[in-house]
Amino acid sequence: MEYKFTADNFETEVLNSSIPVLVDFYADWCNPCRMMGPVVARVAQEYEGKMKVGKCNIDENMEVAKKYHVSSIPAFVIFRDGKPAADFVGSMPAAELKEKVEQALG
Repeated sequence: MEYKFTADNFETEVLNSSIPVLVDFYADWCNPCRMMGPVVARVAQEYEGKMKVGKCNIDENMEVAKKYHVSSIPAFVIFRDGKPAADFVGSMPAAELKEKVEQALG
């Protein structure tokens, strides 16, 4: 399941999550973000139950993006225990994204 993270649910769904969370900071107008959509959806399916995976639209949630210093998109941040544990920027193949997720999960 792919989550939709917003300023209203970020604390509950991401910061207070009992499992790690991968947040994809994106914008609808961003072509690389659109290219990553199916990749992120696949990762969400593969890690169901082990990690929450979802998207946060930076245009609709600017304050969240600013708080986590998102300056280029797509930007990915993995949160563990309410804190950013890893981050990476840009489009990439599914295998590379999964490798980064595995490294962050330990």
